Amino acid sequence: MRSLEIGRKRRRPIVYILGSSAISVFLLVAFMQGALSSWQNFLSGFFWGFSISIAQWVGLEIVYQLIDRRISWIETPVKKVFVQVISFLTYSASAFIIVQLANYYIWLGILPSESWKSIIRSLPFTLLISLVLSLIFTAIGFFFAWKNAFLQAEKLKVEMLAYKYESLRNQINPHFLFNSLNVLSDLVYDDQAMAVKFIRQLSDLFRYVLDSRDKELVPLKDELEFIRSFTFLLKTRFEEKLKIDVDVQANPEEYIVPMTLQLLIENAVKHNEVSEAFPLRISVRKVNDCLEVENNLQPKNVGDDSKKTGLKNITQQFAFFSEKPIKIITSDERYMVRVPILKSVEK
Repeated sequence: MRSLEIGRKRRRPIVYILGSSAISVFLLVAFMQGALSSWQNFLSGFFWGFSISIAQWVGLEIVYQLIDRRISWIETPVKKVFVQVISFLTYSASAFIIVQLANYYIWLGILPSESWKSIIRSLPFTLLISLVLSLIFTAIGFFFAWKNAFLQAEKLKVEMLAYKYESLRNQINPHFLFNSLNVLSDLVYDDQAMAVKFIRQLSDLFRYVLDSRDKELVPLKDELEFIRSFTFLLKTRFEEKLKIDVDVQANPEEYIVPMTLQLLIENAVKHNEVSEAFPLRISVRKVNDCLEVENNLQPKNVGDDSKKTGLKNITQQFAFFSEKPIKIITSDERYMVRVPILKSVEK
């Protein structure tokens, strides 16, 4: 893609030269037949038309690119049309006058004061051509902006569907359900009161998964309630081998991508050893306008079961709602993921 763009830029001067040459010859044949009487007249007429054509063509494209970089079609379309038309007309008139004055002086030896009337008579035709070019550039620019916005929206839909599928598959996976039912079967015989509490927490967990699967964002306080149920199940299973500390106070206007914290905690458990000899410690804390999920690093081999798609999907979703990126900070002993807290106005 990059080599193709470089090739286009290299061919552009050739296109300018050939196009301006063709326009110059056409103008000579159609409107300046007297220039065909001799080689001297032909050359002067050709370079006259060529200088006007190249100044208008190249200059208008440069003006268009400058405006395109600074004003967005999506955010301010009316402003862009107005600025583009005015800029095109202003540049065309200025460039035409300057080039014409230079040509009169170079080829005919006429001073600016003597050539001014002739230039003024020709100026309306230049402005008309500039207006037509401005409308063409505007139509082309609007079409490509609309096309890019449409493609971006379609890409987001695909990413959202992939994320929702991956999230649901991760949350209700056979391993998690199997381990939870194993723990529950032991509790039924050993501690019936704890078994009842375990069932309630498991029910709350799956209810949240079902309720949030069609939502783009959820209140942070709801995510934290879900995490309490999830961590209760994990602690019941691992007991003292797993320590999870959640120190977050949520405000009503704070939101998050559903099941973000659950995925980060589950990844920590999945990719690290959890044993009496090597207990895993996970902390979830709020720092300014971000959430940090940190664990001590004691990696284990998870084989082909790890596809590393969960964090990628979350990163894509947060990128749609906020310009703040997700950060991963690692050291020999610690692993931390920092995600931005989203505000309701960002939705």
